[in-house]
Amino acid sequence: MRQDPLSQKTDWASVLLFGALVIAGWLNIYAAEYDPEIDQSIFDFGTSAGRQFIWILTSVVIAFTIFFFDYKFFDSFAYVIYGIIMAMLLFILIGGKEVAGSKSWLGIGGFGLQPSEFAKFAAALALAKYLSHSTRKLTDLNTLGVCFLIILLPMAMTILQGDTGTALVFTSLVVPMFREGMSPLLLIIAVSILLVFLLTLLISQTVLLVGIAIVTLLALGLNARNPKKLVYIIVSSIIVTFAVRSVDFILTDVLKPHQQKRVLSLVNPNIDPLGAGWNVTQSKIAIGSGGLIGKGFLEGTQTKFDFVPEQTTDFIFCTIGEEHGYLGSIIMLGLFTALLLRLVVLAERQKSTFSRVFGYGVVGIIFFHFTVNIAMTIGLFPVIGIPLPFFSYGGSSLWAFTILLFSFLKMDAHRMQVLQRL
Repeated sequence: MRQDPLSQKTDWASVLLFGALVIAGWLNIYAAEYDPEIDQSIFDFGTSAGRQFIWILTSVVIAFTIFFFDYKFFDSFAYVIYGIIMAMLLFILIGGKEVAGSKSWLGIGGFGLQPSEFAKFAAALALAKYLSHSTRKLTDLNTLGVCFLIILLPMAMTILQGDTGTALVFTSLVVPMFREGMSPLLLIIAVSILLVFLLTLLISQTVLLVGIAIVTLLALGLNARNPKKLVYIIVSSIIVTFAVRSVDFILTDVLKPHQQKRVLSLVNPNIDPLGAGWNVTQSKIAIGSGGLIGKGFLEGTQTKFDFVPEQTTDFIFCTIGEEHGYLGSIIMLGLFTALLLRLVVLAERQKSTFSRVFGYGVVGIIFFHFTVNIAMTIGLFPVIGIPLPFFSYGGSSLWAFTILLFSFLKMDAHRMQVLQRL
């Protein structure tokens, strides 16, 4: 039976939110580079806004093309897509094009493509495919190990390319794993280690270790009659102590000098105000200068005159804050929140495990990008260089998010047909 590519079952609310975010991003890219002394059209292909318009048009073509795919395509070819993208990441390590210190680009003439952006889509597909088998449960260590392997392989290859920021995005794929039954204990341990890492930057290690010892002794005393809890307390104490002692090693031997400065600048922005702290300081000035209603479209000065570096990509939120103020920022945050909540609703109504896992993968990836990008522009997270979905300038990023979103919308449009096959 012929499939209608634009089915009435398509979730048009998500499509409209996508369109609103993309158009708003395009206008803000234009505003960030706008020069009143030069008569520049938003369609001028010599500007970022003009080139972004091309990416937007091609993204619309990609979205429309996805709806012509058979809905079984993603399930059937999940591992094939994952393998192709992994091969591309491996090729990049050997003959990739280096941009801004990261060897993560595939150069094709004057055109550059970043395969690691599409690796998120591939990893989400492969994870969904693996967990779609009814015999695989996330309470089983073997299943858990394979899931982490699917995530860690592209993550490790991206780190080797020098793109730590993009590599961290793969951690967001634990979201569908928790939805499918993974123990929250792992999340608690991960968050605890992160908090301990931050505390170690603020407090003397000796003081912190003494505090851990006191808390451990109190916990052991309160649970002396419960052998199982005693084991958990002792193991947790060892892990936390190891995390504290490993901070110096991570800072000096794992992170690169510029990454060390970014982490330290998060704790103390004044440690390098003209270097690692410059971006965040100028970003906060730009956002704060917008006040309640902003300076007006094309009236921003902080971003327009290059006080804020990367104002069309990683720091695009500064333009929103400066020109549209608190109210404009709230509207933008509202659009993202509405899209994420809508995608959660769609994920929950799926009739197959494959579609549900992939849907939550899409939610996790977009949520990670959205929250971390905003957090790093206002100084709540180290600058790791990841784009704001649908807003930031860049073809690879926009194409990857378009493929992620519309692949899931295609699955959702045919969820009842999936039910008929079960």
